Amino acid sequence: MTCKMPPEVLDYIELVENGPYRACPEQHALCAYIRKCFETEAIHVDTKQLANYLKLEKYFPFKLYPWEKFLTALWDCTYWDDSGLPRWDTVFCMIGRGAGKDGYLSFDSMCSVSPYCESSPRYDVDICANLEEQATRPLKDLVEVLETPGQLDKLKKHFYHTKEVVQGLKNRGSVRGRTNNPKSRDGMRTGKAIFNEVHQYESYDNITVFRTGQGKVPHPRTGYFTSNGKISDGPLDDFLAQGRRILFEGEADRGFLPFICCLHDKEQVHDPENWYMANPSLQYSESLLHETEKEYHDWLEYPERNPDFLTKRMGLRVQSAEIAVTDYDKVLVTNRELPSLYGMACTVGLDYADISDWAAMNLHFRRGDQRFDINHAWVCAQSKTLTRVKAPWRDWAAKGDITVVDDVSIHPDLLAGFIQAAATKYVIKGLAMDHYRWTLVSESLKKIGFDPKDRKNVKLVRPSDIMQVEPVIQDCFDRELFTWGNVPHLRWAVNNTKRVRASRSIGVDTGNFIYAKIEAKSRKTDPFMALVASMVIEPLLGSGIPPSEPPPVIVLRR
Repeated sequence: MTCKMPPEVLDYIELVENGPYRACPEQHALCAYIRKCFETEAIHVDTKQLANYLKLEKYFPFKLYPWEKFLTALWDCTYWDDSGLPRWDTVFCMIGRGAGKDGYLSFDSMCSVSPYCESSPRYDVDICANLEEQATRPLKDLVEVLETPGQLDKLKKHFYHTKEVVQGLKNRGSVRGRTNNPKSRDGMRTGKAIFNEVHQYESYDNITVFRTGQGKVPHPRTGYFTSNGKISDGPLDDFLAQGRRILFEGEADRGFLPFICCLHDKEQVHDPENWYMANPSLQYSESLLHETEKEYHDWLEYPERNPDFLTKRMGLRVQSAEIAVTDYDKVLVTNRELPSLYGMACTVGLDYADISDWAAMNLHFRRGDQRFDINHAWVCAQSKTLTRVKAPWRDWAAKGDITVVDDVSIHPDLLAGFIQAAATKYVIKGLAMDHYRWTLVSESLKKIGFDPKDRKNVKLVRPSDIMQVEPVIQDCFDRELFTWGNVPHLRWAVNNTKRVRASRSIGVDTGNFIYAKIEAKSRKTDPFMALVASMVIEPLLGSGIPPSEPPPVIVLRR
């Protein structure tokens, strides 16, 4: 089914696709995704509702930017044909400072309590933030609109307001600003929950309270609006990761619309043409562009005066970029077709934190400078933390990249069996795994000839080993030497991993890096750490010249 896109959607898509200003990869991916949804899904835009909402623009002291009309059409006015429910009930918008986010929230809030919001009576809008100013600024902007001379008499027929609340007289919905106090919000009947400056949230406490208050009125919606920020491992990082999985890895969106605008590399900031990638409003505001130029030059000369320039204006979290394994674009480059590797020598890497959770195996090949990897993972279906994993692991299992084990744990014989099958195709030079994890799998691996007492084919990896191979791995990413095929679970694991400076407490010198989990329960790193282990013993492969003899067959003895 093909649904016609309204101009408000199509105009923005064509603006991103054809310029004249640059858009970031996330925006290009989003526009391609929206085209696909309208071409393949049974959805429609309520064009009457959208036109009515846009009539309210005339009361505001600004014109809506194309990206704002685009979000309004998709978030507020697009529905499933069969159920009539919103197609995208949740929007995540990360955009550079100065883009007009608060003004847009005041406009959108007015739409939601206006007479034009007919399908959802008593549609309360709660604008939430950690700081009072951030929670109440959109409300104050809306109150100023309602009190503007020349339109006060007309608007008071449709809206009642005080300094603390705006209420639609027909809809009976209200707009309020809310600051953090999660325990006092039970019993709310929120129709639309808007979380402003999500980068300041360290936990989901406040988000959870407002979200659980939804569902009592039709068509509940949620909006997360923010610039980038400094808090790691919080909701913002989760929303960014979810959005990029949807845009780049094919994860089902389940009503989550990711609108992400940012730079990806610190060097990009030195070309002003790239600034539009973080802030699509720049092209319409000379004063905003001028202010950005001033801040840029001030930041160049005195970085300490404006440490937020990169983070807030450009959407580039410097701290995050320094600890990330690599840029996401360099991870995507690994999605190239694997050549025939039959008969080649390889190393095997094994990694698991808990045999009752996830485990992964990596076959690592080398041909000159080029590296090739075959990665497989096992998931314990009875794992207590599996529900926290926000990744399409069922889709990966259907594709054959991972194996779901419906048992209390992943039996080590499954891992040994993988090596046994690999040994019929490739020459296995050695196996490497974490020093502290050997005991649980030792019996099964010894059966097929892998014993740490034989130092020729087993390496028990310590942090100092990872510290030594980490620069090699970084060079392979930087020079685009990895080829993995289309293996989303491995790319996912890379993005769940961070580089941390090694500490003397673990017996290595400071100034070097090892790898660590970003978050232990929901962001699994096992597939990537299996690759790391296999690269620890990469010197066993030499230059990677294929052998003339066929590979030996290792038989798993029972």
